[in-house]
Amino acid sequence: MREVRRLEIRARRRVDDLFGGQYHSAFKGQGIEFAEVREYQPGDEVRTIDWNVTARTGHPHIKRFTEERQLTVILSVDCSQSTAFGSVKRSKHDLACEVGAVLTLAAGRNNDRVGLQVYGSEHLGDAESFHLRPSKGKKHARRIIRELIDASPGQSQFNLNDALSELGRTHRRRAILFVMSDFLSGLNNKNEPDWAKPLRMLAQKHEVVAIQLTDPLEFDLPKAGLVRMYDPITGKRFSIDTNSRRVRKRYHQQAILEQTIISSTLRKARVDCIELSTAGNYVDDLMQYFHQREMRKR
Repeated sequence: MREVRRLEIRARRRVDDLFGGQYHSAFKGQGIEFAEVREYQPGDEVRTIDWNVTARTGHPHIKRFTEERQLTVILSVDCSQSTAFGSVKRSKHDLACEVGAVLTLAAGRNNDRVGLQVYGSEHLGDAESFHLRPSKGKKHARRIIRELIDASPGQSQFNLNDALSELGRTHRRRAILFVMSDFLSGLNNKNEPDWAKPLRMLAQKHEVVAIQLTDPLEFDLPKAGLVRMYDPITGKRFSIDTNSRRVRKRYHQQAILEQTIISSTLRKARVDCIELSTAGNYVDDLMQYFHQREMRKR
């Protein structure tokens, strides 16, 4: 609980100091609701006149509506073994915890309901994934933060493809889905990963935002001599000579190829993507995305 409180305090500072109305402006409500009736004033829209009240009072009145603010936000968090990796400030899993806490508190500040899907974590045991139904309140937000911290990365056959398919089955009503993953599973040197189809189906019904977790060392190897490597996705172990310029070049080219496939797949599905690095300032990246999204909506 001390760790939960520590992360909650840190996340609240981010929300208080930096986000302000950015989240509200970026994610509009899903409809409008009746607010009040008031007297007609020059310049008001004639189509909003309430003829019943006008006839009863003898003076023209109009109906006023406000945006229906409440949204449903779902955080889908990949806790597979590859998210345990991090070479700079934090691991990808630590980054997902902080971002998840900030989004949870920002959504709560705007009276939105927040739900959670966690998969790949070692603490799940035989369970394929863990879900928290969307709800509101400080107690619920603290529960989400606790589950994120507890979900230490592990090895599981339940991957991103399964998680996206499960989201499609379990969430019927339209929601905003933040999918946090490194999106490395299911690539297999194909032009399209195995999670492409369920992602497209999700994006047709929901508003999907992909948050890609990356690390600088995944793109460029340092010169460190003979290094013993482990692939958390395939489980293979091997040695490579990082002093070899050819090895480092091939490594970089493969990383760029995989990133191109991921970006292309997200773009074809018409899914927004926020790339967050373990070495970067995720708050600035989120703020930039919120601002760009708000400008698009105008």
